Amino acid sequence: MAVGGGDSHHPPLNDIITTQDIIAGDVFFEITEPFPLEYTYRLRPANFGASFSRRMEGVALVPTIPAEACAKIINAMALRGNVALIDRGECSFLTKTINVEVAGANAAIITEFNNESSEFDYYIEMIHDNTNRETHIPAGFLLGRNGVIIRNTLKRLKRSHALVNLPVNLTFIPPSKINHPPWLGW
Repeated sequence: MAVGGGDSHHPPLNDIITTQDIIAGDVFFEITEPFPLEYTYRLRPANFGASFSRRMEGVALVPTIPAEACAKIINAMALRGNVALIDRGECSFLTKTINVEVAGANAAIITEFNNESSEFDYYIEMIHDNTNRETHIPAGFLLGRNGVIIRNTLKRLKRSHALVNLPVNLTFIPPSKINHPPWLGW
């Protein structure tokens, strides 16, 4: 059999997608509770701040108040040592990340909550806003569909947070075994 030729039982070698192809510089996290959200999610890391190299296990993913995190964070006590879930819009990604860092968050996840936005189903490149400010925590962009479902599920269950492990290493997990959210249609 020629390389890349394939047969009815095996895909051609050049058609095999590896987990490394899927990861491509992105970061993954998993929600461990509540049950309806227990999946593995993909983040596009920001082009500023720290990397997601320090493992955070069993920390709370807390929606910020205000949702866009463009002003002083009202629920700072809930964010202390946890991960902030932030709505996109109103100010720069860097401003949002700095505001939750000041409130005590260890990381920021920013997502599109406007399901009518043309960018709702896309990963956004989060770039520095060209100010002289810096942040020392990691930040990443989460697909809008995931953000809406996470926020709405927490609200429906009357929960103030979800529990997450961030990042998770998927390097040796076959793509078919990654526990993707079913609403993404993988």
